[in-house]
Amino acid sequence: MIERMTKYSFILLGGQKEDLLERLRSLGLMDITRASKPVDAASREMLSEIELLGGLVEGLKKARVPEGTAPEKIDGDIVRLAGGMLMRYNEDLGEIKELEKEEAELTVWGSYNKVHLDKLAEAGVPIHFHTLEKKQFRQEWQEDHVLSVANETKSKVWFIVAGEDSLPGEIPPPRGDIAAIKQELADKKAHFEKVLSRIAGAKERIGELEKLRDEACSRLDVYLANAAAVPAAEDTIETLEGYAPSANDGTLKAALDELGVFYFTDEAKAEDNPPISLKNNWFTRQFEVITKMYGSPVYNEFDPTPILGPFFMLFFALCMGDAGYGLLLVLIGWLLKKKVPSMADLGPLVMMLGGATFLVGIVLHTFFGLNIAEAAWVPEWLKKCMITGTVMGYDAQMVLAIIIGVFHICLANLVKAVCYTCRDGFLRSLGTWGWTLLIIGGVVIGGLALAGVIEKPIVKIAMIALGCISGVGIFLLNDIKRNPLLNIGAGLWDTYNTATGLLGDTLSYLRLYALGLAGGMLGNTFDMLAGMSMGISIPGVNILVALLILLLGHTINIALSCLGAFVHPLRLTFVEYFKNSGFEGTGREYKPLK
Repeated sequence: MIERMTKYSFILLGGQKEDLLERLRSLGLMDITRASKPVDAASREMLSEIELLGGLVEGLKKARVPEGTAPEKIDGDIVRLAGGMLMRYNEDLGEIKELEKEEAELTVWGSYNKVHLDKLAEAGVPIHFHTLEKKQFRQEWQEDHVLSVANETKSKVWFIVAGEDSLPGEIPPPRGDIAAIKQELADKKAHFEKVLSRIAGAKERIGELEKLRDEACSRLDVYLANAAAVPAAEDTIETLEGYAPSANDGTLKAALDELGVFYFTDEAKAEDNPPISLKNNWFTRQFEVITKMYGSPVYNEFDPTPILGPFFMLFFALCMGDAGYGLLLVLIGWLLKKKVPSMADLGPLVMMLGGATFLVGIVLHTFFGLNIAEAAWVPEWLKKCMITGTVMGYDAQMVLAIIIGVFHICLANLVKAVCYTCRDGFLRSLGTWGWTLLIIGGVVIGGLALAGVIEKPIVKIAMIALGCISGVGIFLLNDIKRNPLLNIGAGLWDTYNTATGLLGDTLSYLRLYALGLAGGMLGNTFDMLAGMSMGISIPGVNILVALLILLLGHTINIALSCLGAFVHPLRLTFVEYFKNSGFEGTGREYKPLK
């Protein structure tokens, strides 16, 4: 749900603003209306400082220091020292790579004295260096030229020509002999070891740099909030505006009264564009990240997360469709939560998706690609929970996907009608209610007719009555303040868009069936390949090959299935559900001053 916000308006005398902002920062509850970009030279300088400190932190973290390197104690200004050390680290690393490249190039020529070559050139016998593909080299060249082959491989030849030279493949002479390059490389590596020792020492002070960066971010945040103040009354007072959750009014008002600033409060309204803070239970909160990927709701919308969560979990499970993969996801989620602190927050979500996948996989009778509906070891009571066979000539699982899609779209239209009624009033939402009544009523009547609960004559009467009642809202009362003829035209246009859109939206849910089927078939294929490999006549090898096929095949399949099971439910949520529910998602996120 969207947390209710209170709007705070401050009227400040000179010198009170800094004390107020410092107090608000310590409380960490109020979102101050402020600029989101640097507003002047001072804030740009603060941003540059943040970028510098962030770059130093990332640079030190990325710098590779071999295990066992003794760290040198680094005293003094860590910002200046870290910058110089990283610069030297990158320079030395680049020079070492160049020297190693030169060493590799010189190795093919062997050892020679460059001074002697220069004297030969002065005497009129220049030395030329060549390299060619072996198939281009001709042995007869040695008869017409003073030529010596320095090195050769299966594909290339390196050779030297003294004096007159007209042969192809000439390259610039090497910079120096290999002995000199090796010595230079050894000296550079010795120097680099000292740099690595200092880098290792600087890594021990990364925490200081991160603290300096956080402090700089805090100063910039306060400065931007400060810059949001609006001068008034010829600069003798200033006004400031902020928002905080209404649940924290007691804490905030007590702190503000103690500070002695003048302020007044008002309930936040949608036209104020207050920041959005979502407040949900533990289960729903896991899916807030998915809602925010699309955008926060505006203040007078419904939070879609409580509905998005269960359906996203169901869609994910249907797309995965394998109980064995569900167990693996539960294990992966547990490992993330317990062993990977940086991703611990994702652990519960992955475990929930895995648990749902396990349950749905049982219903779809797939376990690591095996059809457990035909397995003798599965108890009969469990098989009765599985969806098998056909419905009206169609695969039962495909029919299930369509039923889920129809229900999801009906729910979206109901949410849209309720939301519009709460926001605009019932009379201004009659057109929306007309469509909601027609869609949901049509589905209910059609379902009862297919189930044989009501007879055809009654179905006909019910559909005519439903169409007439809905048509009044759709064509005549979609805007009670507008000309009826314009309403009819708007209703016809909506009819075209809705009819074509609903058909495409409903068919989109077939992807739930298709992805689950594809993953199951691919998993079953790997199982069959592993079974075929058991026919290998060499004992032990057949088992090893089968295990490799199963491990590699199911690893690939679960990776592909997870990707599809994440992307396609997102599409069904963002496109089909959000479009039909009227969700805008253009709100701004609550970011309190800290």
